[in-house]
Amino acid sequence: MAGVLLAGRGGARLLQILKVPLSRTSVLFHLMRLPLASAATPRVLGVDDFALYADVYGTLLVDAETRLPIELWAGRDAEQLAAWLRTHPGVEVVCRDGSLVYRQGIADGAPDAVQVSDRFHLWQGLSKRIGDIAAAHRGCLSAAVPEAEPAPPPTTLARPSDRADTPANRHAKRLFEAVHAVMDTGCSLSAAARELGLTRRTVSKYARAATWQNYIRRSRPHRATSLDSYLDYLRQRWEEGEHTATVLHQEIVAKGYRGHYQRVKMAIAPLRRGLPIGTPRERPPSPREVARWITTAPSRRSLHAAEALRRLFEHCPELQRTHVLVRQFAAMLESRDATPLPDWLDHLAASRLPALASLASALREDQAAAVQGITTPFNSGVNEGRITDLKLQKRLMAGRAGVPLLRHRVILMALLRRRHL
Repeated sequence: MAGVLLAGRGGARLLQILKVPLSRTSVLFHLMRLPLASAATPRVLGVDDFALYADVYGTLLVDAETRLPIELWAGRDAEQLAAWLRTHPGVEVVCRDGSLVYRQGIADGAPDAVQVSDRFHLWQGLSKRIGDIAAAHRGCLSAAVPEAEPAPPPTTLARPSDRADTPANRHAKRLFEAVHAVMDTGCSLSAAARELGLTRRTVSKYARAATWQNYIRRSRPHRATSLDSYLDYLRQRWEEGEHTATVLHQEIVAKGYRGHYQRVKMAIAPLRRGLPIGTPRERPPSPREVARWITTAPSRRSLHAAEALRRLFEHCPELQRTHVLVRQFAAMLESRDATPLPDWLDHLAASRLPALASLASALREDQAAAVQGITTPFNSGVNEGRITDLKLQKRLMAGRAGVPLLRHRVILMALLRRRHL
């Protein structure tokens, strides 16, 4: 048992404490002598790959009903899987990812088995394409940032409530109104947080507030820098027509400035947008952020994400079209209804977006398995859990375990847990 739990070196240390001195080699020798019970052929089989090291992969087979690993070997070619299925007839359903190799191996070894392309991998494949589309339209992403308004002329006696309508003020007011609108319907704090895509703490804070002015985000005070004394000069030179950051940097260096050119470039960036010098600029979202916003259900998006997507869709019809297609596929997964799938694939092909067109082509080749993944309860969740456990066993052996030792430990560990937990 010590070898199963802790492998060689760890098992030897445990046995040393228990006054049973054995070397790590002896622990592994006794471990490999333990027989593995022959597992019955599963009705529902899970197939998945894992990385052994570098670019070398292995294959793990799992009984999806008992949730126990059955077999493990190095490599992920179709012939190995087909040979195993031929020697273990009786498999009725096979859950897999979108791998062409496993698809071919199952078709050769168990042609009567129903193949299920897991819904998680279907969604993952679509999400990857969304990221590619967002990256291809990187130039549009700045449209998600609201247009900054020029600062109003200063007033001599202005009350705090009469100050400029800043983004922070608008954000606080929008949150306050949204929270109170939901809370007035009788929802609990947790239900309101789920509906608005906010944390429970934020909802509680705004629900207790009498007015939105109580919780305006306070901007950090400006820290003095060595560039501050040159800002008036930079503003003057800009108004005179000098808009090159390199030239402006050289001029203030001649006047004694010792800072970097990048600081000057960042300082005059607001001037290029018609804003006062020193005005902060919100960073445009990354393609990864936009892909996450699009794939998140509208009811779970934050107010900031929903507003940013609205501005982005007004500027970029390709991303709006992508969003519509994503929500259509999400509706199929939620309702477990694959009836709209053929028409949806046609819309992908006609979207004039290469990433979606290639996805449509791949899904058409595997459409029967995709339909099973959408409509049936079978999935690869058990496979993914066992792969995670397998990676833990590899780490315990510092990644140096050979396939026979790794196979022994993964199968015996699962049986040991089933027996004692």
